Amino acid sequence: MSSISIIGSGNMASAIGALAVKGGNAVEVMGRDTAKAAALASALGNGATAGTWGAAPAGDIVILAVLFDSAVPVVSQYGDALANKIIVDITNPFNPSATGLAIPDDTSIAQMVAKAAPASAHVVKAFNTLFRDVLAAGGPLDVFMAGDDAQAKASLSAFINSLGLRPQDTGDLSMARGTTTSPLASTSAELAAGSGTRPRPG
Repeated sequence: MSSISIIGSGNMASAIGALAVKGGNAVEVMGRDTAKAAALASALGNGATAGTWGAAPAGDIVILAVLFDSAVPVVSQYGDALANKIIVDITNPFNPSATGLAIPDDTSIAQMVAKAAPASAHVVKAFNTLFRDVLAAGGPLDVFMAGDDAQAKASLSAFINSLGLRPQDTGDLSMARGTTTSPLASTSAELAAGSGTRPRPG
């Protein structure tokens, strides 16, 4: 069993949280909107709790279920509260039309998060190729992940397995951009753009 904290209380937080409690993991939800975070924790049940925004997360694995442009500011705000944590970036930084990325060509949100995080934290890119509805439906899906620390990826792999999903290691954190520009991630963004809605992880 893993202990996870989800920063965010939107669609992806709900989808991952539901699979997590079903898999027997301890889940904490942290959101700027405390009432929304508490409501999600209550809906998840199975001992899920609502944490305090900005406080040290209870989970060893911290999932950033926020919009991509909030990821770095949120990590900077949490600061040393994220020391020694495994930080999972699930964001896709697509522009509003889903025709390209809204970040420079030589980096990724995960790499930017790693620079903002405490030195003792380990950042892993994962879950960004899976849309909310696909996750919620369940099934033996592949979760591509990229990160520099082998132990962090092993811990995240165990968590992913508990969700009934299959972890797939794509390499070090420099591969995070590759998972963002993969056909699966692009298709998710295009579907959201075509529906006239922006993906809202948190």
